[in-house]
Amino acid sequence: MLKELLLRSRSYRSFDQSFRIDRKTLLELIDHARLAPSSINLQMLKFRPVTDEGECAALLASTKWAGKIKDQTLPPKGHAPTAYIVICADTEVIASAASFQKDVGICAQTIMLAAAERNLGGCMIGSFSQDVLRRDLKLADRFVPMLVLALGKPDEVIELTDLPADGDTSYYRENGVHFVPKRALEDVVIE
Repeated sequence: MLKELLLRSRSYRSFDQSFRIDRKTLLELIDHARLAPSSINLQMLKFRPVTDEGECAALLASTKWAGKIKDQTLPPKGHAPTAYIVICADTEVIASAASFQKDVGICAQTIMLAAAERNLGGCMIGSFSQDVLRRDLKLADRFVPMLVLALGKPDEVIELTDLPADGDTSYYRENGVHFVPKRALEDVVIE
């Protein structure tokens, strides 16, 4: 069951824009992250759900997608995500969020797996300006945006492939299919 969710939880970059995700669904996804482990149980992360179309458009404009794919604009026009969750560090809980990056990863993966369970998909985006996000989402200075989760109903095919002989891990798109090379199990286990 978990492996099936992992296989469905890919980095989607094209969505059915006619399918809207509501705030209630985002709160349910955030609730999963709230229950996840937290370093020293500080629970320093806060989550900003975004469903408003204007805020979604501002987030799309201020994020950079699929850095390894230079010849295409992603998401394609008319295939943007319809919701976002911005994971923020709360500096009133702890001044330096840098040492708690693992919490961001744990929460992001938890949310993405919960989304996959609902037949939703998304993309974790780390390429953005914290200042622009703070301004566009009217976040208080105490909240530091750490990661953006773009969410929607995926409308693309993603295929996992074996690593090519040259070892290149770069993902690529051909004929509308997004290919993601993965290392073999024996290549990631240290004996």
